[in-house]
Amino acid sequence: MPTARQWWHDAVIYQVYLRSFADADGDGIGDITGLQARLPYLVDLGVDAVWITPWYRSPMADGGYDIADFRAIDPLFGTLDDADTLLAAAHAAGLRIIIDLPANHTSHTHPWFRDALNSAPGSPERARYFFRDGRGDTGELPPNDWISAFGGPAWTRTTGDDDQPGQWYLHLFAPEQPDLDWTNPQVRADFADVLRFWFDRGVDGMRIDAVSAMAKVPGLPDAGHAPGARFESSTWVDNPHWDVDDLHTILREFRTIADTYGPDRMFVAEAIVRSPERLARYVRPDELHTAFNFDFPRAGWNPATLREAIDRSRDALREVGAPATWVLSSHDETRHLTRFGRADTSTLPMTLTAGTDSDLALGTRRARAAALLMLALPGGAYLYQGEELGLEEVTDLPEDLLQDPTWERSGHTIRGRDGCRVPLPWSGDHPPFGFTTDNAQPWLPQPDNWKSKTVAAESDDPDSMLTLYRTALQLRRTLPALRSDCFDWQPSAPDVLAFDRGPSFQCVVNLSSGPIPIDAGTPVLLTSTHLQDSQTIPPDTAVWLQTR
Repeated sequence: MPTARQWWHDAVIYQVYLRSFADADGDGIGDITGLQARLPYLVDLGVDAVWITPWYRSPMADGGYDIADFRAIDPLFGTLDDADTLLAAAHAAGLRIIIDLPANHTSHTHPWFRDALNSAPGSPERARYFFRDGRGDTGELPPNDWISAFGGPAWTRTTGDDDQPGQWYLHLFAPEQPDLDWTNPQVRADFADVLRFWFDRGVDGMRIDAVSAMAKVPGLPDAGHAPGARFESSTWVDNPHWDVDDLHTILREFRTIADTYGPDRMFVAEAIVRSPERLARYVRPDELHTAFNFDFPRAGWNPATLREAIDRSRDALREVGAPATWVLSSHDETRHLTRFGRADTSTLPMTLTAGTDSDLALGTRRARAAALLMLALPGGAYLYQGEELGLEEVTDLPEDLLQDPTWERSGHTIRGRDGCRVPLPWSGDHPPFGFTTDNAQPWLPQPDNWKSKTVAAESDDPDSMLTLYRTALQLRRTLPALRSDCFDWQPSAPDVLAFDRGPSFQCVVNLSSGPIPIDAGTPVLLTSTHLQDSQTIPPDTAVWLQTR
């Protein structure tokens, strides 16, 4: 078990979706220089680290998660020199940097995959990926029944120079993202070099994207997916292409490399698996350091499921000595403010639906309370850019602007994740709201009503979402209880969550339909909405109390 407490045990990490954070060169796409210019905002917000979505060279078939060169910055975002400058500036400002590493697959434009397509079946070039003959009399059927996270089968058939159909290749995501075969020693050796390349440049950690896909059962047997099945990995048991035990050997190799750089380099896993107990296997002492907790956002605005998610996560992770990590939104899910205004407030990652049936006023109240709940829990927390501004999902983007691969793969029935990736509003009364130059168009359009949700508009408003986050993060830094592992549930009604963090701090969240009493004379440190009086907490409200 780890003996020393490291920075990620209770860090608040801010996710930057680079294309949509800040554009410095006026092309309508966020970039590294734009991010660097906004570092003072992140320092003032009070976060500890920044997670940056993929910045590598990419044809952008999946927003940069399809990588053609893992050691180069895409020109859309800048250069390696820009990345080095950003790392130095962030460290000087007291911020750590985590980068995204999609290691399960490459782009179809990666030199390895091009070589594979130009090589014969059974060649060493094809052995880096999963090329297989098809089933059926002429190989016209996919090799097995595996499915893609973006819809449809996980296999695409190749065509040779003679225009004749050939072998099939595996892609658990988009066809432009062929899966690597991690049993291949060349693959393992190359990624070991990739890890060292970025650790040598000074990154503090890496998020391993789609880590549960990185091993497959030998022989690639059928998974038993029914026709039209969805990619619901949180329900799968003994699936041959997800959460396969062999992947933990890879993670131990990753950890060995990180440890050579000292104890303060870290990995965080994106592993959507069936239980907290399965998730805990990814963060055993010799594997990755932390993992996203998808059970927490999946619980929705429900006291019983929230409490269960908190308890099961903490219990499972305690067994392996790893800290919990909490998250409400990300670049892959409908923004939680919108979800909390619906009848069904839960989320299942990778379903990627948006919808328009949301009471945003209700969602805002619940989002404010959820922020205080999450930031009061022991462990680390991830904030997705714009949640601190109270941004909602943009559900009415024009169809001709949608870029998420799910939109095409679903036959234009699922709009995908573009609605949570709309560029941030920084200032001004009209788009582009300071995201880019006034004469430029952001890569996705911003709603006109975001003029009340810009950083500038919210900065001096004591009742704004931004002020709530800044105050909560300042308290989290200054109150020793919120940097400890102490946690005890307190007696409460079934639809109320109340817990202590040591002897002097309590968080109370009212998920009921009516007000609940509060002890007279108890000092209130912070509340998510205005209290009608000093004796009661309104519905959909969280309160931080000083209990001694």
